Amino acid sequence: MTSLAPVLFLPHGGGPMPLLGDPAHQSLIHFLQTLPAHYAKPDSIVLISGHWETAVPSVLADPNPSLLFDYYGFPPETYRYRYPAPGQPQLAQQVKALVKAGGFDCKFVNDRGFDHGMFVPMMLLYPEADIPCIQLSLIKGLNAAEHIRLGECLAPLRAQNIMIIGSGMSFHNLQAIFAGEQPQYRAASDQFDAWLVTTLSDPGSPRLAQQQALEHWDAAPHARFCHPREEHLLPLHVCFGAAKDSAGHAAVLFHESLMGHKVAGFGWQQ
Repeated sequence: MTSLAPVLFLPHGGGPMPLLGDPAHQSLIHFLQTLPAHYAKPDSIVLISGHWETAVPSVLADPNPSLLFDYYGFPPETYRYRYPAPGQPQLAQQVKALVKAGGFDCKFVNDRGFDHGMFVPMMLLYPEADIPCIQLSLIKGLNAAEHIRLGECLAPLRAQNIMIIGSGMSFHNLQAIFAGEQPQYRAASDQFDAWLVTTLSDPGSPRLAQQQALEHWDAAPHARFCHPREEHLLPLHVCFGAAKDSAGHAAVLFHESLMGHKVAGFGWQQ
């Protein structure tokens, strides 16, 4: 049986806070720093960030991507970070071909740079920046089923030791986060969290049932409270699609309180 590289949906926290050693992010920092020890080192990484949306799926094809500091109001040092991981135009070409074969239009983008949904977790996961990386965008309109199909296009990459990472947040209501500890908010987010974790990790849940639940995620308890806009959830849908060749349920890799709300990370292997 061919070994498949993992598919990982990872929380990236608030802006550059994990890189600043923020106390509220300590569990996430530890998780990201120690996660690579559990997997073989990939030859390349394809990352889908909640911070990039385009009209059609777009692939960052720059051989030497810069960083895009797409956050505001943080200390000066957070605008001087470097993550010199090389791009991989050849892999970008392969991803474009796979996506087009799956029925999507697709285009290359150069000179955009890695956004913080990419470089923040990657600086903790692989600080040596020695693994070639490309980014693939989300699709404007944020259709859940469409993003599962997009992920399915990427599935063949896993047999080439190419890791697929979705970088987002399973809870992303900034107004609730900034409001601080509010029992009614935490109760609502806990219910959505329980639904999501059970949906993906229950060994008795068939993949088709999982897919149908994800396609209709907004019918889950307090779904629109937890995601007033779903761009931080849909990298999970791409991951689910990319993991179509994995048997069974997802492993819950991370399940901790982050900025006052329970946040989960998931992984698929064989």
